[in-house]
Amino acid sequence: MPSQPTPPTTPEPRPQRKLAPVNLIRATGTIGGLTLVSRIAGFAREMLMSRVMGASWQADAFFVAFRLPNTFRRLFGEGAFSAGFVPLYSQRLHGKDGEAEAKNFSEEVLAVFAPTLILFTLVFEVIMGPFVALLSGYHGEKLALATFLTSITFPYLILISLVSLFSGILNSLAKFTAAAFAPALLNLAMLSALIFVPTGGQVTATALAIAVTAGGVLQIGLLMAACARAGIVLKLRRPRMTPGVRQFVRVVIPATLGAGVYQISAFIDTFFLTRIGTGAMSYFNYADRLNQLPLGVIGAALGTAILPQVSRHVGAGEADKAARVQGQAAELAMLLCLPAALALAVSAGPLVSALFQGGRFSAGDASITALTLAIIVMGLPAYVLVKVLTPGFYARQDTATPVKTAGIVLLANIGLNFALIPRFGIAGLASAIAICSWLNCVILYVILHRRGHFRIEAWLASRIVRQLIAGAAMVAALVIIRMVLADWFAGSVGHRLAGVMAIVGGGMAVYFPLVWVLGGTDKNELRSLLKRRRPYTDAG
Repeated sequence: MPSQPTPPTTPEPRPQRKLAPVNLIRATGTIGGLTLVSRIAGFAREMLMSRVMGASWQADAFFVAFRLPNTFRRLFGEGAFSAGFVPLYSQRLHGKDGEAEAKNFSEEVLAVFAPTLILFTLVFEVIMGPFVALLSGYHGEKLALATFLTSITFPYLILISLVSLFSGILNSLAKFTAAAFAPALLNLAMLSALIFVPTGGQVTATALAIAVTAGGVLQIGLLMAACARAGIVLKLRRPRMTPGVRQFVRVVIPATLGAGVYQISAFIDTFFLTRIGTGAMSYFNYADRLNQLPLGVIGAALGTAILPQVSRHVGAGEADKAARVQGQAAELAMLLCLPAALALAVSAGPLVSALFQGGRFSAGDASITALTLAIIVMGLPAYVLVKVLTPGFYARQDTATPVKTAGIVLLANIGLNFALIPRFGIAGLASAIAICSWLNCVILYVILHRRGHFRIEAWLASRIVRQLIAGAAMVAALVIIRMVLADWFAGSVGHRLAGVMAIVGGGMAVYFPLVWVLGGTDKNELRSLLKRRRPYTDAG
């Protein structure tokens, strides 16, 4: 018999990197812990800034210059980009060709994304004067300073948007450390400006603007180095609309439009703030700094940690596991967010006084800031829950629905601003933000519920109710502490800081043990947080 032909040799497939299952609590703890480091550096920055710059018109001009590139950053470099890039990168990373295909996709996106950012920045540098004048309503010396400072800070947009690309790569590889720590570099750069140029006024404002762009350079350097250590070195290519880029654009454009709606709302807030009067931008900035602490540590960390996991489960047809991840994230979010929101609302006065009052920042300035904070944190739980809900859309490459929701919220925000600000001033603006946060949360949840993608199960509702009971007990304890230590909060900086430590310690001492006793969280899962053993997402 003739011999059988030898079959062609199939080359051995290239071994792909094995990604271990991500522990949701561990990932959130890593991101949140390092974000906390950044937030603490940010607090140090704001504490020093309030004393050096006060609530002056120069401070207002700087905050406008700082707010503009950050607003566009949220448009290009955060939510919209992550919504399009992370799921598509993750799919390729876990696909047939693994890392090679994912790296090729990253380079294709970078080749289009970077020139777009550069062109956008150049255009805005040309029209900077009229745009700042229209947005702020400033004139004369204040307008000139705001325009000059914005021209310095605006290139930060390019740098921080590219940081989002490299962060998306690292997060998809379950390497969260560098991306979570990067914001601390911006805060350290700005702290350095305040320490070495403490004269205040226009000179310090200019030094701060330069520090913003310098901080962006440090951030992109850190992320590129972290990617290189992970074996990912992206090469610059000629921009081309490849099939991967077209797919990315189809996903990201609706997300960008949705983010654009949110940022229009931010511009509207800025529009009204600059017209409320001198100091309003500063008051809102310092209040929002305290509000952003739990937002960054809890909300952003959870959203970053669960998007790759939800995307993976959805891609594998495991809708029940995707919903379970979101349910666990919602439980963890409320476990940490409820006490933060309640404590900030009840203790706004002592907190603001201890952290920001002094130097050029008076007791009157602190009082207005505290009122703003007490109102704005009422929307904090809703804002954090939105970070948990939106991955349910993005993982299914549905960015159109959040766009429609954002449009409804924008219209509500505009109406509330016009209705409340003329009568209540900055308190009206804070109220509009809090109300719209809840409106956004409710609409997104209702849509996911009707589609059968996510619903609040009995176990989750029961735990949240128990968390609310523990939160109410904590509020009562905080009120008592404020009454007992009233003289401390009216004393020196040292006494005020000691009072704040008593509030923080007392609140935690009441809330967390009571949550444990009442069953406000799964005790086994909480033990896994402390021991870092069983992956949180395995809970049945």
